[in-house]
Amino acid sequence: MPLTKLRNIGIAAHIDAGKTTVTERILFFTGTTRKMGEVHDGAATMDFMKQEQERGITIASAAISCKWNESQINLIDTPGHVDFTIEVERSLRVIDGMVAVFCAVGGVEPQSETVWHQADRYRVPRIAFVNKMDRSGAEFSEVVIQMNKYLDANAVPFQVPMGSEDNFIGLIDIIERKAFNFADGERGEIPVPAEYVERMEEARKFLIEKLADYNDQIMELYLEEKDVPNELLKTAARDATLKLMITPVFAGAAYKNKGVHLILDAVVDYLPSPIDVGAVVGLDVDDPEKSHHRNPSKNEPFSALAFKLINDPYVGQQTFVRIFSGAIKGGVQIFNTTKGKPERVGRIFKIRAKDREEISEAGPGDIVALVGMKVTKTGDTLCDPDHRLLLENIHVPPTVIELKVQPANRKEQSKLGEALAKLMNEDPSFNVRYNEETEESIISGMGELHLEIIIDRLKEEFKVDVIVGEPAVALRETITAEEEINYKYSKQTGGKGQFAHVVFRIEPNEGKGYEFVDKIKGGAIPNEYIPSVDKGIRKTIEDGILSGFPIVDVKVVLLDGKYHPVDSSDQAFQTCASIAFKQAFLKATPILLEPMMKIEINTPDDYIGNVVGDMNKRRGKIESMRRHRKGSQKVNGFVPLQEMFGYATTLRNISSGRANYAMEFFQYMPMSKTVQEEMLKKIEAKKAEKK
Repeated sequence: MPLTKLRNIGIAAHIDAGKTTVTERILFFTGTTRKMGEVHDGAATMDFMKQEQERGITIASAAISCKWNESQINLIDTPGHVDFTIEVERSLRVIDGMVAVFCAVGGVEPQSETVWHQADRYRVPRIAFVNKMDRSGAEFSEVVIQMNKYLDANAVPFQVPMGSEDNFIGLIDIIERKAFNFADGERGEIPVPAEYVERMEEARKFLIEKLADYNDQIMELYLEEKDVPNELLKTAARDATLKLMITPVFAGAAYKNKGVHLILDAVVDYLPSPIDVGAVVGLDVDDPEKSHHRNPSKNEPFSALAFKLINDPYVGQQTFVRIFSGAIKGGVQIFNTTKGKPERVGRIFKIRAKDREEISEAGPGDIVALVGMKVTKTGDTLCDPDHRLLLENIHVPPTVIELKVQPANRKEQSKLGEALAKLMNEDPSFNVRYNEETEESIISGMGELHLEIIIDRLKEEFKVDVIVGEPAVALRETITAEEEINYKYSKQTGGKGQFAHVVFRIEPNEGKGYEFVDKIKGGAIPNEYIPSVDKGIRKTIEDGILSGFPIVDVKVVLLDGKYHPVDSSDQAFQTCASIAFKQAFLKATPILLEPMMKIEINTPDDYIGNVVGDMNKRRGKIESMRRHRKGSQKVNGFVPLQEMFGYATTLRNISSGRANYAMEFFQYMPMSKTVQEEMLKKIEAKKAEKK
């Protein structure tokens, strides 16, 4: 199949907008599945994890291939819940186009904004599908207004809905001037009803005016008041969509099978093929100032990006990759540029959700799963060993919530360790650290639901029974002042002693993480011991000093030191650096940082006072309030995650169950002095209890 007929698309939206239902209908109407799976029955093809079926939500992005007319569509269904943002992030990195699904009642929701801005970051062309047009309160034009107001989407309707709510009977294609109804789920063409002709012509005129800004031919015909040919409109619309100048908007009710055929046509007509996307750009491995372009052609050297790992009980670890250029066969050797190591491809699979089909070769534009990868992780670049390059990695947000876990049976400690390592391998937004003092594993993730799913998988998939502690917010420690330390470590124990002497400065390094700078002159500390100083500090940073939470945003400048030809060793310099760092850190005005969340609350007007009052009690800061729909408002602001445990229940109580909210991580911010003092007292009390 020519590359012009291939579409790599993602379906993304706010939770409950109906993404998975849209995907299920696409799979049914393209003949990929024989039966429509329903989310509420726990039978959706794309939600094949047990945890997804029980909760009726999508957790992991699933990939599947299907055919429509003469085109092949590689489809990735992504989660809508903010705890699984990494899934959307990694999918957007490898798709070429996106269908953004909006609920005709809810409109632009908080997570739709997050996904939209993620797509902006990767410059992904998109079309919009306003779903649930049959629901009470559905308003197509209101959603288009919100898209322009809150997303700056330059949204342009390409259809006129015929009716809404219970009276939603079909759609009018304003380019073709054709009307469709969807009796029995099939697309039936009918004459445009007389009462809709004027509305259709107005919408068509609006589309022509928009496209005239980007196409001289259309501008000419428009000024001469001549009709614009359908093909010219489609070509100009495709061009404007690919350049991110407009967002075509379509409508339907996926659950009732209305409008899905037309959205498939739109995917083929307006979203890009790998040829439209063009060359991928990677950095030269030896000279980061130089870049290489790889065109989507089999004749170019092989390049691909690994974007997801899944442990499959039957074939072992599957590494999902998007191939940008060249071709790959089973059994060949390729190179992992990120790790600087070779890899051998075992088998290649085309994935159809939980089913797989082995293929002998894959080429540019393909999204496939490779089996046999040993060192490859999410975000790694794979390429031809003779033509190396490094592609842009995948952005991973920091973790914000922690849980302590330990096996119910001590004999299962190693089994738990292996299971956590596998889960960490699969999910870059999930971290594990082991506290040797308490013998507990501390797992951290993006939210309560994220960790709930992890615990569930440990029990169900890996058969490890675990004892789980209370969820706690993942804090960070940092410094606010510079401090220089001169420290000598010397120990005599009969035989060979231990000696190390370091002089270094620590300084704040906001937003840049930990940095180590070596400014040793004249061999005051031999080269082989300088990495030991760095290693000793890194170990201390992981465990924290004030509160046991990791230290971030600190720069260490190694200035001077001394060594002993006999008593100095790697271990001596590690210990010396660790003690020196602790002493300097405590003098450099250390503070705690806490995760601040961006929150959006939808509430009826009657409860706005209760909602805002409760937010203020939680140390929240209200940024804006805006009218959402008649009789309801959206409250936007920031609030410390620390204060948000159990918020869903409180909000339900103060609004009689009529308000809802969504929140996502914003950034780590300094904790106020009084809150920090209280927090440190609690930590000290817990330590004393354990003793």
